[in-house]
Amino acid sequence: MGYSGKLEYAGERKIRERNTSLYRLAHWPIWIWVFFLAPGPFTFSLFAGGFHWFNWAWLAVVLSGTGTACYRAQLPGSEHQPYILRFDEDRPNPLYRRVCYTFAWNAILSYALLNLASLAYAVSTGEWKMRQIYIYAYSPLCALIILLGMLGKLPRVGRSTKGEGWERRYFYGSVWAVTAAQTTLLVLWKFLPHDYNGNLIKLAAFVGMLVLFGAASARGILPRTRPIIPGELMMSD
Repeated sequence: MGYSGKLEYAGERKIRERNTSLYRLAHWPIWIWVFFLAPGPFTFSLFAGGFHWFNWAWLAVVLSGTGTACYRAQLPGSEHQPYILRFDEDRPNPLYRRVCYTFAWNAILSYALLNLASLAYAVSTGEWKMRQIYIYAYSPLCALIILLGMLGKLPRVGRSTKGEGWERRYFYGSVWAVTAAQTTLLVLWKFLPHDYNGNLIKLAAFVGMLVLFGAASARGILPRTRPIIPGELMMSD
């Protein structure tokens, strides 16, 4: 199998037959955040200069759309009962899951890659071109990720849920790594000067957090990053 990290065995997992109302509601903010981040350049302007009218309008649209989907159990984790119970079963992956996880991958990958490019450019040239990078590079990158999602080439967005036991770990591992790196970058952005040394520290810390948490996820150390070995029932968000 080529994997030597920590494992989970499906037969040892406690089966949850129904999702509580609190559990379902707790997933709503996650998907609000995922879809709110979708218009990248406008989201960049929010972090750079605060809320503008578009951000408020888009937030209202996202709240309405995701709220309706959550009420109708059409968001991952908002179902009345777990959709996936036998992870090696060749079961159709619902459209709402494929759409949601595609946009989740966009939120994970696009911002991390564009911030990495901005940091590398600042270190190599001494200039910050983050706004320009977001304006010109975000849309093509987002379109590419959505295309990969439509083709089922990203984890958790295929037409079948058969590989869920492994694919979920790639998703959650990426979430851990990117969240840690982005949070670290935000803190350093606030406290370090934007000169060569400050930029170099930001770049090194950003890459370091990606590598550190990526390695921990690859070993199955972090929550939801262990492969689930087939055989019995399991549940998945």
